[in-house]
Parts: sequence; structure tokens; C-alpha cells
Amino acid sequence: MKLVRYGKAGAEKPGVIDGDGKIRDLSGHVGDIAGAALAPASLKKLAKIDPASLPAVRGNPRIGPCVAGVGKFICIGLNYSDHAAETGATVPSEPIIFMKATSAIVGPNDDVLIPRGSKKTDWEVELGIVIGKKAKYVTEAEALDYVAGYCTINDVSERAFQAERQGQWTKGKSCDTFGPIGPWLVTRDEVKDPQNLKMWLTVNGKKRQDGSTRTMVYGAAFLVSYLSQFMSLQPGDIISTGTPPGVGLGMKPPKFLKAGDVVELGIEGLGNQRQQMKADA
Repeated sequence: MKLVRYGKAGAEKPGVIDGDGKIRDLSGHVGDIAGAALAPASLKKLAKIDPASLPAVRGNPRIGPCVAGVGKFICIGLNYSDHAAETGATVPSEPIIFMKATSAIVGPNDDVLIPRGSKKTDWEVELGIVIGKKAKYVTEAEALDYVAGYCTINDVSERAFQAERQGQWTKGKSCDTFGPIGPWLVTRDEVKDPQNLKMWLTVNGKKRQDGSTRTMVYGAAFLVSYLSQFMSLQPGDIISTGTPPGVGLGMKPPKFLKAGDVVELGIEGLGNQRQQMKADA
């Protein structure tokens, strides 16, 4: 299934994408795409519903974040060897973990606000993992059983805030609108191999990233297992798994986003995003 949330910000409704790519309303069957609705039993129940029996959503409503009530937005740094090389970093012996504030989450096509004082706002297309049931001390072999599905993420980053302002990376990753997720949550059964997905990103129509999850250092199953050794993962938690090469920081000379720029990105089977950059008020 491709689960979606649509409508005005803060008032989104749950939906599912039918075989024709249209949104069908799921409000009569589930309150939201969040929490218990992501559990295996719930997803199995939703999968039995014939989309044609659901009300069709008219027009072209705004698409919201594909998951509501996210408790933790966990990110993995330098998880592509070729991306680490372009930034002058070495591949870490264990995953680099940092948090992105959940207040950064927006819809896949919402505007991204360049924060006050920003000189180095950057782009990062990433595979997102959405947890479906509580995971604690799980093995790598069983880890994907705890995954509800996958989504496209733009891990927008302000590099000066991230690396030049002391401390950890979080403040360079957590500005409002720096976490577009969606358009859909694609359930795990529709993603045969999360380690073989093409991914891309353009800025003003020019290709900047053209990669694949094949080059991830630490794969999805490993990351779920690894993180569960340090903290319990709860339904609705999101793991953003790192980005392939082609970010602005790695260009020679570096190139960053400015107001008016348009970023488009996508991951094979998981849908596309489009954001216009605007200066924050």
C-alpha cells in the first residue's frame, strides 16, 4: 500500500493511493497514519480494503507528511562511502547518530524556509524507515519485521549551523521545514529490497544527486537493530538513513540554496518531492 495524508497543515486526513494514482479516503477505517495504525495487524487489515470501495478525494489537495505523531526523527550521518569522501570525512566504524527535531517535519511539496543568517543551506535525498512496532534489542535478522514501511526524505541541512557553530549537528538539521517526508508511506511488503533503490535530486532542473541505496555503508536492517540496542524504537519513529554524493557542500566550489531555488527529488517506488526555497520571515 501507499498510505498518504492529505489536507491543510495540522488537519490532514488519512488516505491510500489506488491503482490509478488517485487518493482514496481512509477516514472511515483509521484515525490517522500514526501509532497503532502502523502495527502489522492494522496494516494487514487496511490492505484487505478494496480502494475502489473508498470515497475518491476530489481535486488536488495538499499532501502532508506521510506519518503523524512522530516521536523520534533519527538520522544517520556519513552512511554512503562516496558521500563521506566528497565531504573529506572518513567512513565511521559505527553509525553516526543524531536527532532532527520533529518540528522540522513538513509535507513533501511544502516550501522550505531558509533560516535567518543562513549562508549554507544544503540538500540531501534520503531513504526513510518508518517503525511499525516497538523494537528493543532486536537482531539484524529480525529487524525488518519491525518496519512499517519506507518513504522519501529531504534531510535539509544548514552546514554552517551544523559544523561551524560548535556542539553537535542537531541545530544545523532541525530548522523549521527542514524535514520534508513523503509523499507516501510505502508499506514494507511493496519494497522487495530497500538496498536496491535508485535515488535522485535536482536543483533548478540540474541533476545534483544520482545514487542508489546499494552504496549505503550500514543497511536498513542493520540500522534498526543497531539503534534498538541503545533506545527502544516506537511506532511512527523515523530513521533517515543518509545521503549519496552530490550535496552542495561537496561541490567545488561548494554551492548552497537561496530563496527562489526549486529542489526536486525522489526514490524509486517511494514517490517524488518538490520544494521551493523561501527566506524565513
